[in-house]
Amino acid sequence: MSITLIATGDAFITRSLPEGGYEGFKEVKELIGRHDVRFSNLEMTFHDHEGYPAAFSGGTWAMTGPQMLDDIRSFGFNLYNTANNHSCDYSHGGVLATIAHLRERGMIFSGTGKHLADASRACYLETKHGRVALISLSATFHESGMAGIQSDEMCGRPGLNPLRFETIYHVTQENYRKAGELAALTNINAESEKSVKNGYKNPPDPGMLPFGRYLFMLDTRDWVETRPLEEDMVRTEREIAEAGRQADVVLVSFHAHEMRDTATNVPAMFLETFSRRCVDAGASAVIGHGPHELRGIEIYQGAPIFYSLGNFLFETETVLLQPGDAYRNKKMPPDTRVGSYMDARSKNGTAGYGVLPEIWQSVMAGWTIENGQVTEIRLYPIALGMEKKRSQKGVPVLTGDEGVLHYLSELSAPCGTEIVIRDGVGYIRNV
Repeated sequence: MSITLIATGDAFITRSLPEGGYEGFKEVKELIGRHDVRFSNLEMTFHDHEGYPAAFSGGTWAMTGPQMLDDIRSFGFNLYNTANNHSCDYSHGGVLATIAHLRERGMIFSGTGKHLADASRACYLETKHGRVALISLSATFHESGMAGIQSDEMCGRPGLNPLRFETIYHVTQENYRKAGELAALTNINAESEKSVKNGYKNPPDPGMLPFGRYLFMLDTRDWVETRPLEEDMVRTEREIAEAGRQADVVLVSFHAHEMRDTATNVPAMFLETFSRRCVDAGASAVIGHGPHELRGIEIYQGAPIFYSLGNFLFETETVLLQPGDAYRNKKMPPDTRVGSYMDARSKNGTAGYGVLPEIWQSVMAGWTIENGQVTEIRLYPIALGMEKKRSQKGVPVLTGDEGVLHYLSELSAPCGTEIVIRDGVGYIRNV
């Protein structure tokens, strides 16, 4: 069995494609169409005001008309992630409406659902060369967006499949003492200590110091550890095992902004742990996205882990509407229009994502699986038109830009991954 796959990063779409496509669209579509499995992350809610704006958004309240799903399909994609920090921008109504519009079009997706079991379940794509499963999660989200568990007496809550994590701040004896003194001075743990005293909460383990919602651990050096919440990890591993019984190829997709220290292009530790355990459980590849820029590629046990494929479509500034909450956050009146709001947010195009080159260039990753083994990975550079006007920027064109590939090679080197660059394409061989 030989099956070909291609994956892209975030698709934040707010504008319809022009009739016949834009300049460069045909080449992108043809490349995508040469593969059996064609994946993208839908970083939008697709509905016509069928949900209320949530109190917390993923940054921009992301809503576009359901017809924009047809534009996404025009690229040739056939498999989608819907779990990300924008999934619940329009509350439960937006989640359910997006799901309904996806299903009306027969689009195959995973990551959101009417309850946790639904959101965490794999979806299945039938191809001529094999059956492919996709399990999708998001690490970046407000807790109100997490799908709820069913009980014998009550239904669950619509939302996304969560990848939660915990952070442990390892500190030396001296810094542990300072943290304890500051906690005592501020009474930051008063509520927690009361809960322990009344039996509602367990006391911390020896050598562990709560500091509000942070947790310090006594150690011989200062460092920060993040690790996936075991409940979410085990749920995912079980679903991978089940999908492995039902499909020829199992993919896992995660959305995560979380970074290592202050390096936005390096994934947090828990994402490495999560991805490797997914492969150990039977995943053929792990596809990451979220920080809107590239991160490195790791080959683990013969399976590719794409820690972030950056952006594919990035049209955030031409979203049609924003709720009053967005304007209030910028101290603007409720009758503000989106264009004025975007001018203020970007300081008239001089700040934010719009001036960061790494946001506007990325790759599409293609690979082949033969008899269960990845044989070759191909990396195709794309650019999204950083230099263009707001009304035109954000759509991908193939560039063959070897500078992007050299940059990705540098990001991947700490993972032990070598990228060979030839004629504007990157290759990872001997997988």
